[in-house]
Amino acid sequence: MDLTILTFVGFFLVLLTAITWFGYSRYARAGQAYTDLGKSVRTISTSSLDSGDGKEPTMVRVIQMVGELVPVSPEDVSMTRRYLIAAGFRNDSALIIYAGLRVLFVAGMILAAIAGGVLLIQNPVLKIIPVFFAIGLGFYLPGLILERFIVNRQETLRMSLPDALDLLVVCVESGLGLDQAILNVSRELKIAHRELAEELGMVNLEMRAGKRRAEALRNLADRTGESEIRKLVAIMVQTDRFGTSMADGLRTHSDFMRVRRRQQAEERAGKVGVKLVFPIFFLILPSMLIVAAGPGLLQVFKHLFPMMRNFGK
Repeated sequence: MDLTILTFVGFFLVLLTAITWFGYSRYARAGQAYTDLGKSVRTISTSSLDSGDGKEPTMVRVIQMVGELVPVSPEDVSMTRRYLIAAGFRNDSALIIYAGLRVLFVAGMILAAIAGGVLLIQNPVLKIIPVFFAIGLGFYLPGLILERFIVNRQETLRMSLPDALDLLVVCVESGLGLDQAILNVSRELKIAHRELAEELGMVNLEMRAGKRRAEALRNLADRTGESEIRKLVAIMVQTDRFGTSMADGLRTHSDFMRVRRRQQAEERAGKVGVKLVFPIFFLILPSMLIVAAGPGLLQVFKHLFPMMRNFGK
């Protein structure tokens, strides 16, 4: 009887938590926490995490309180901050919020595993296995989500580069310096390619703050972690160092990127036939055989089995 009551209480708490989270995220605008988390990326500033009225949302404060209690080594802090910057979260509170979210993920997975084990598993020894699995899943799942954010943002930046290079070539050929050209490109691409415009705007802010152009460009490559941006930065730094034509170098690199994108598309198109072999063989072909040969096989079985029984007599 006590186990039954405990099961219903656990299931009720899990259901109550899920409904509360859904209602808060849908109607109480808890998603504003994630919007504010990336606010510095959109505004290219380093202001603290806050909402429009200067007060942090309740959920954000709770996550920050949990994250501040998590002990993190300096090596993990440096690596995690680098990943967050590559994903677009440059806010000072992003690291604390990420640590708090990881703890809450682990706690939520443990509660779900306990509730599921109580409801579905009868053996008391086997009920411990889902808990360990939930701990590992809750610990590594935020990292996988963050990695997905990084990959998507790098893909967006890579697709935005050819347009930015064309506009940069136009600005340089019109007589503007490289610093002013970068500033104009960041302003013009603010709507079409927001992520790349923000990164170029950050480069301009660093140069205005006193950093050398080469250092600001290298910081751009380190922040994004995108290989194509690293190549572009290397070309711009070398062209500026040796005094060659910046417009020719940028135009050549833009043409190279467009040709490479077309080649990659052709390569992916060529792999489609090979990738379709297994779905066709295991999914489509059995269905076609059932539809085409099924009625005939049914008729064969219908008439053949009686004939075989009569033949045995």
